[in-house]
Amino acid sequence: MKFLPTGVRPIFHPVISGRLVGQACATHCCSRLDHIGVQAGGRDLIRDVSLHLHCGELIAIVGPNGGGKSTLLRALIGEIPYSGKIEFLDAQGKVYLSPRLGYVPQNPRFDPGMPVTVLDLFAATLSKFPVWLGNRRPLRQRTLEVLAAVDADFLVDRRVGELSGGELQRVLLALALEPKPNLLLLDEPVSGVDANGRRLFYQVVDRVRKTFDLAILLVSHDFRELTQVADRMVLLNGSIQCVGKPREVFSHERFVELFGRDFQ
Repeated sequence: MKFLPTGVRPIFHPVISGRLVGQACATHCCSRLDHIGVQAGGRDLIRDVSLHLHCGELIAIVGPNGGGKSTLLRALIGEIPYSGKIEFLDAQGKVYLSPRLGYVPQNPRFDPGMPVTVLDLFAATLSKFPVWLGNRRPLRQRTLEVLAAVDADFLVDRRVGELSGGELQRVLLALALEPKPNLLLLDEPVSGVDANGRRLFYQVVDRVRKTFDLAILLVSHDFRELTQVADRMVLLNGSIQCVGKPREVFSHERFVELFGRDFQ
């Protein structure tokens, strides 16, 4: 099977909506990670990571601390150098070697006293018009529409530093969706968020990917929640250890060695 490292066997018959994982996407758009690797200090942080992500599919990346999950996402957004390539294939078969990526980081910090509203944050990102000169009505309407997609339009005039963890992550998710990316990357987006906030965030992500037909890579330790939203799961520990549906990954010997049998 293409796009799996040497020695790694898929643990389920890799068919999604009639398409084999690893096949070229003839009629459906997809993102492809092709042999991604990152080195530092003369050693491999991650190596030979290859995946196909079809539009509308959510793949969860799980693994131990230091296994390379966040390193993979940081490489994909260009924060650190990497080998290999990422490309996007649209429904007409056109390949883009520089696909548009959306990114939601883990635990962003904002000064609680900072006098910046959610609307100001969007204005600084989406408009060339100086924020200190005021926000124009079309920009406010556009911001409200984007926030509404993640159930956060009521936050438009709130100060960023006053938002709860879950509210902030939904605002950052909305920012990552404007303009619409080819691939959305979520790096432990609900770390430190309470249980209700986590459930709401995952519900919003699930709806967004279906509404916008997005391919999503989600790094998370919320194993039980992932069974509700993830189409596939990848166990990453330097390299890909196994790929499958969440329940199948939980029962794989390499997952059990790392995390035990509590999630089977």
